[in-house]
Amino acid sequence: MPKELPVDTTPPPVKATVEEMHAANIDMVYRDFCAHLLIPLNECRRNSFYLPWKCEHERHAYELCQYKEYKRRVAMVDEERKAAKSKA
Repeated sequence: MPKELPVDTTPPPVKATVEEMHAANIDMVYRDFCAHLLIPLNECRRNSFYLPWKCEHERHAYELCQYKEYKRRVAMVDEERKAAKSKA
């Protein structure tokens, strides 16, 4: 089984302010570390009438951010499991 690269488990800074997210009508469930990428993605979607071939760059950047955040959370859980296993 190949070894995975180490993942930084420190949370990234939240780049979008609460006011920006509120002005962009971002739902509470999407107000995370990637909200700063969701704001221009939603603007692009609205401007292009949600055409699937438009806004590909914005969507890819947002999905990549979501994936990295997922990997960070998985790494945190793995570290917690290893720490609990070593204590037992």
